[in-house]
Amino acid sequence: MILSVLDRSSRRGGEASGDNVSVPLVVLGSGFVADIFQEVDEEVRREQLKKLWQRYGNLFIAACFLVVAGIGGWRGYEYWQAKKAGKTGTAYEQAVTLAEAGKHREADAAFAKIAADGTAGYRVLARLSDAAELTQTDRKAAVNAYDSLAADKNAGQVIEDLAAVRAGLLLVDTASYSEMRQRLEPLTAPDRTFRHTARELLALSAWKSGDVNAARKWTDMIITDPQTPAGTRSRAEILSELIAANGKG
Repeated sequence: MILSVLDRSSRRGGEASGDNVSVPLVVLGSGFVADIFQEVDEEVRREQLKKLWQRYGNLFIAACFLVVAGIGGWRGYEYWQAKKAGKTGTAYEQAVTLAEAGKHREADAAFAKIAADGTAGYRVLARLSDAAELTQTDRKAAVNAYDSLAADKNAGQVIEDLAAVRAGLLLVDTASYSEMRQRLEPLTAPDRTFRHTARELLALSAWKSGDVNAARKWTDMIITDPQTPAGTRSRAEILSELIAANGKG
């Protein structure tokens, strides 16, 4: 189009002057036109970016500030947690030392403090250790401590089951079979970590209570389970032989 316009303009100019002059045509390729459009597009984009910055620039700066502040805050929290965990770890080691020295009341107090003020992981460990220390001085309080941990869903199922089994170990000589069953039977399922110990405690409790059928049920379950530890299987076999020898079945 530009070429045609220039050509016509040159011809009209020659005719008007009466001269037979040939005006050279400037041949413009598609590259020239593309350059013009590109410059126009760039100018439009610059104008759009300028308007966007004027409208949202402050929001962008604020967002960047929040991101930087958030990262800084998280790093600070991680540092604080690490420092607190270090202090709690030291306090836990000191409590263990007291327990090993036979200073059970002092150890109990130290573990109780960690359970109240320590980091999450050490709080659980301290509660288990505190309950263990109480078995030396107050078995009833120890059972209550284990029961409290066994009922704490935030502790995780493994810790809950461990606490329930430890409470069962303290009660097996005194509690009725029905109470032991209520406490431990859910732990005997194939997917529970301490199922073998729970089954053994129930077998022993049933035997002590004179419930031969229940005792046989649990000893058979222990003996036939291929995953039963060797020690547990051996004790179950002995109990099974006792049942047969005493003619209680």
